[in-house]
Amino acid sequence: MANNIHQQVEARVQAFVSELSELVRAAALEAVSDALGGTAPAGARRGRPKGAKGKSTTAVAAKPHGKRGKRTSEQVDQMAAQIYEHVKKHPGASVELMAKAFKHPSKVLTLPIAKLMASKKLKTTGQKRGTKYFVK
Repeated sequence: MANNIHQQVEARVQAFVSELSELVRAAALEAVSDALGGTAPAGARRGRPKGAKGKSTTAVAAKPHGKRGKRTSEQVDQMAAQIYEHVKKHPGASVELMAKAFKHPSKVLTLPIAKLMASKKLKTTGQKRGTKYFVK
């Protein structure tokens, strides 16, 4: 008898939790929809629309230091040449100083610098943020 009552209580609690979860989900969807200025249909799906395949085509164009798109090898080589000339004129330059001089984020300079290091055109002293670059 006690086992039967326990099962009934458990079933009602599970039903309540399920119903409450659905209400919270619906309220959240409605709040997001209102915030975005529209109403979502009752069976709204998330993700890509049906039939969409592969990656997005919005990031196709290569930008020199944009947030999306890859640089071409010519662009990287051109940046490497600029960095080489800058280091030749300013021995001991750091990545932060070069980034300010070129008005690019320092992240953009890492690949061209790595290529210059691999081709043994530059040498370094120091470590991490204290790294200084010199022409060989």
